[in-house]
Amino acid sequence: MREPGAQHRSTRARLSELMERSRSLRRRVVETSGLSPIRRALANLQSKRLAETYEDFHRQPRYRLAVEFFLEDLYGPRDFSQRDADIERVYPVMARVLSGAALDSITEALELHALSQELDARMVEILTSELGVTDRVDVHSYAEAFRRCANRAGRLRQVELVEQVGRTLDDVVHHPVTYATVLAARLPAKLAGFGELQDFIERGVHAFRAMRSADDFIAAIGERERRMLEQIFAGENGDIPDLAN
Repeated sequence: MREPGAQHRSTRARLSELMERSRSLRRRVVETSGLSPIRRALANLQSKRLAETYEDFHRQPRYRLAVEFFLEDLYGPRDFSQRDADIERVYPVMARVLSGAALDSITEALELHALSQELDARMVEILTSELGVTDRVDVHSYAEAFRRCANRAGRLRQVELVEQVGRTLDDVVHHPVTYATVLAARLPAKLAGFGELQDFIERGVHAFRAMRSADDFIAAIGERERRMLEQIFAGENGDIPDLAN
């Protein structure tokens, strides 16, 4: 399936802008001697919080892969530089063979990752410069930094993107031709050096196909994440478990 010319150019321009945002943040990390203790502590707390929040879904075989995909591939603190490089190199081919929904899911995932990195970078700035945190983030300092960032719109956009990625992937896995195309690309992608990108796409597709319907999971994410945001901005700690880093 070929994208119309104008849509193709618009999507590619958006992908380029998102990947440059991610590269810029990675350069900042390198310039500050890699992942600092405070960044690791923040990532650790957030990962534990998400695992605790969605533990009920993770216990159910139907949802387990989807929970792990969101925690590790979308929200997680993984290095996606190779995946991003793969997308830049292979995009012209992707635009010819993937559906619009499949391309949308990749673009939305990139925007979510770039935005999450930016939000985390701002959190680190507040934790270190205003709260004097150096190597451990507890629930109270996390919530206070969250409020001081004063970026409610960005946080709400983060939740919206999670929902959008979920809905788009749910659409993709229910289109037999698109699903078959993704699977058929496995060997050619790996032989061409795009294994990281192919693995990312397949993890998402398999996770959502296993759910059969993602409606309940996506609804829970939207409700729980927005509730936590409102609680924190109201001066509470939110549904954040008091877990040691």
